[in-house]
Amino acid sequence: MLKAFFLPTAQGERFCAVHAPAGTPRGAIAYVHPFAEEMHKSRRMAALQAQALAARGWLVLQVDLLGCGDSAGDFGDARWPLWAGDVRAGLEWARARSPGPLALWGLRLGATLACELAADPALGVERLVLWQPVASGEHFLTQFLRLRLAAEMLGGGAATSALAELRGQLAQGRTLEIAGYDLHPDLAAAIERVQLAPLRPAVKRVDWLEVGAEAAPLRPGPRRVVERWRADGLDVRAATLAGEPFWSTIEITECAALLDATEEALA
Repeated sequence: MLKAFFLPTAQGERFCAVHAPAGTPRGAIAYVHPFAEEMHKSRRMAALQAQALAARGWLVLQVDLLGCGDSAGDFGDARWPLWAGDVRAGLEWARARSPGPLALWGLRLGATLACELAADPALGVERLVLWQPVASGEHFLTQFLRLRLAAEMLGGGAATSALAELRGQLAQGRTLEIAGYDLHPDLAAAIERVQLAPLRPAVKRVDWLEVGAEAAPLRPGPRRVVERWRADGLDVRAATLAGEPFWSTIEITECAALLDATEEALA
């Protein structure tokens, strides 16, 4: 059963969609969506997964973070700590409605934010499901800034800026418009600082799932994070599944293998 509502926070209301099971939930899962346009590209996959997990008995909560989707505020108002507060508020709402374990599920930069939050044992998160998590915020920000350069080249035949110049503008406190989104310098700085490897999620299990051209071992970067976490005693199950990167494809696409693997992980 799908319901929508607005969750009040100190910075305004957050639009939420909740997929509820027919009976008493076996547990609750909060979904943390990805960054900027990736959120919209992945809405279908997130909805399909939420429906499937609800059918398995989970209460699944999806929250549009500050300045995203149908929530209050503009994207230029977004800050990393405020997004973290939105997820915490969603977890509190979900915990109050489910007697079972609490889980966080995130995609791309949303998965990275979920990892950072799960490092706080006071939240009581027991499981992490990570879809294509961003291991390096610095690399992610670089890729996002390159969208600005690509737009300049399409508009005038050559880029009128350089990465160093764009970073310099952010360092001076200037907001940048990139691919239709206003990136505040505080948010950019917070993203650039994020690194997954040093984090220690205080959970019982992590399922790290990636999508690639074929089912294969993890890429070197993610593999190093997984190996470090395992060395620290974390139970991490990792796999790369065959499919398209639905968060960035031109057409809305699906990855059935990822849906199936997530269901199996949470069974």
